Amino acid sequence: MKIAIGADHAGFILKERLRQTLAQEGYAVCDLGTGSAVSCDYPDYAAAVAREVVSGRADRGILICRTGAGMCIAANKIAGIRAAQGTTPEEVRLVRDHNDANVLTLGAGFTTAEEAAALVDVFLTTAFSNNVRHIRRIAKIAALERAPEDIKA
Repeated sequence: MKIAIGADHAGFILKERLRQTLAQEGYAVCDLGTGSAVSCDYPDYAAAVAREVVSGRADRGILICRTGAGMCIAANKIAGIRAAQGTTPEEVRLVRDHNDANVLTLGAGFTTAEEAAALVDVFLTTAFSNNVRHIRRIAKIAALERAPEDIKA
């Protein structure tokens, strides 16, 4: 499995730890930056990782900023991305199982390296359920990306 990973300056140190852990576990890791703790703009890295996932060049994406929220918002602007912020293993399991999340965002200011590694492990090892109701809901999300005014409740 190929993983695209990116972070802004606030997530740089955690990204480096996760990148090393993932490589040691045998994952192919595509590091899309940032390369230091110098201040930078998180949407640039969110877009780069999201585009790798949507293109199929990466199977999943991981994004890290101080809270995880900015990366999540920015990544979800790319059609085909279902980014979710992870804070607990059960939450991450559910966003994979129910929502087929393809990008996980983490908050470096609120998540230790050990917690982040556990969340990433759940994200990468949990399969989508392929449940009919979840497939229907994901299709509605995709339709929102194409024509938001056409969706009926």
